[in-house]
Amino acid sequence: MKVERVYTRTVLATTRGAGLAEAAAAMSRFRVGALVVMEDGGGRGPAGIVTDRDLALQGFASESSTVESVMTPVVATVHEDSDVHEALEIMRAHGVRRLVVTDGRGALRGILSIDDIVDGLSTELAAAAAVLKGEIRRDAAGVGDVKVGGA
Repeated sequence: MKVERVYTRTVLATTRGAGLAEAAAAMSRFRVGALVVMEDGGGRGPAGIVTDRDLALQGFASESSTVESVMTPVVATVHEDSDVHEALEIMRAHGVRRLVVTDGRGALRGILSIDDIVDGLSTELAAAAAVLKGEIRRDAAGVGDVKVGGA
């Protein structure tokens, strides 16, 4: 399965200079667990990522007041045409649960979470189960025998 089938295309973003309360409010309002951090001047590409966990563990427990002080500045990325298994390997290697999805030019396309992957895989497994159930029903009814050749 390809990443392009399961990633979230709507990405919420913030800037390095945004306040932590503002970031937390956006996450709460839109029910997301991460914001992509863009450069303050509208620079090219993501500058980092800030998660609800970053806010809980680092932000509100310290004197910091901006997203920059708690964000992860190294963004783990995956191309939208990559395989989900490659995305899982990148997540494992970086110790993250989300990847920024980019296109062939490196432009931001979306975000891929471990939940997106689990949802996609469970949909594929449900489809496979439906096919198997149909095969079992046809076999039980004696339907579906294939004859090759003449008479």
